[in-house]
Amino acid sequence: MHNLEHIREYSRRRQRFMASIGPGSVALIFATGEKRRNADVEYLFRPHSDFVYLTGFHEPDGLLVLAPSHPTMEEVLFVRARDVAAEQWNGRRLGAERVRETLGIENGFTIEEYSDVIPSLLDGRDALHADQDVETSHQVEVWLNSMKESGLAPPEERVELEDTLHELRLIKSDAEIETMQKAADISAAAHQRAMRYCKPGISELALESELQHEFALRGARFTAYPSIVASGPNGCIMHYIQNDRTIEDGDLILIDAGCEYRYYASDITRTFPANGRFTPQQREIYELVLSAQLAAIDQVKTGHLFTDPHDTSTRVLAQGLLDLGILKGSLDEVLEQELAKPFTVHRCSHFLGLDVHDVGKREIDGEARALEPGMVLTVEPGLYFGNAETMPDLDPSLHDIGIRIEDDVVVTENGNRVLSVDLPKSADDVEALMAG
Repeated sequence: MHNLEHIREYSRRRQRFMASIGPGSVALIFATGEKRRNADVEYLFRPHSDFVYLTGFHEPDGLLVLAPSHPTMEEVLFVRARDVAAEQWNGRRLGAERVRETLGIENGFTIEEYSDVIPSLLDGRDALHADQDVETSHQVEVWLNSMKESGLAPPEERVELEDTLHELRLIKSDAEIETMQKAADISAAAHQRAMRYCKPGISELALESELQHEFALRGARFTAYPSIVASGPNGCIMHYIQNDRTIEDGDLILIDAGCEYRYYASDITRTFPANGRFTPQQREIYELVLSAQLAAIDQVKTGHLFTDPHDTSTRVLAQGLLDLGILKGSLDEVLEQELAKPFTVHRCSHFLGLDVHDVGKREIDGEARALEPGMVLTVEPGLYFGNAETMPDLDPSLHDIGIRIEDDVVVTENGNRVLSVDLPKSADDVEALMAG
């Protein structure tokens, strides 16, 4: 399950986290359980990202307890007990007896031993670090109340993980970035496959199936989020996932899709013509969005602010809308009055990691935070021209055009690195790829 290099990576993460919360604290990190889909069918299980980050372990119902400086049980993992009958039906379990050798976590117990072990780990600790999930919070309260009834001293302070663990997760290690590069490579290959397959007359769902096929072929079973395969007017719907329209000649296709590889997300968007050739008008708007994206990527640098890519792309898009005659006035007026907002809709970036909208504060003390090496973020400006109902004053030839271009970018010591660089995005390169 884990080689020595992986064991050491997860151990380093746990040590860093324990150092950040201090010897008077204790942390509870839940894997969460399986979720019912319907009748007796469960959704495919995926552990909570905090749990994955610290353990690399993927069975349901696990619980990691970290008690810095505890004399005998600084690291404890609770897992499901071995059960031959259950394993025949649903797959093998690790079992408490193999926690140390397999995961490098010193102490393993079964989840049936919660009540025997957890009170001693919480007793006398100053602060409890835990997620505020409704289900797990209820279980924690049961333990704390039980401790009080038994005369033990539960932690008095409660601390949310966004102030500690999530700040550690924000800065990716070399191993994490390597995994995210693999996720981006797989997703880039899937986007290229979809571009080559696309033609008028097929369904959005057929195009989605090409993405899914390439993900699976390259070892990524899950998508990082439901794939957006939006043709024509659907490209103006930000989170369109119905994917059931028949693609028509002259449509633009907006695909926002990324795989999850070894729990790490990729998030890539490309927009391309269904028939393989941009119209002059489509190309003009596409190249405006691309120029905004390239300018925004150039702002992803150590010491720059998280908001700099968005502000830069907004300025480029606003000027472009003025140049096209879609907006009137001066650039300063457009920016101050946010006149471009109906066409740009969303912000340009979010953090990326184990979650597609990854953890990490975007502001510190009310101010945009500075970018640091190891942060990974998306850069995804877009322009969206609605229909006659939503934008009645717009030139009808622009209606139903939605264009977004998105890449995954790592902040480095000397600038940035685009993980999804292998996926073409100039208008000429997109047409050449589709022709090939």
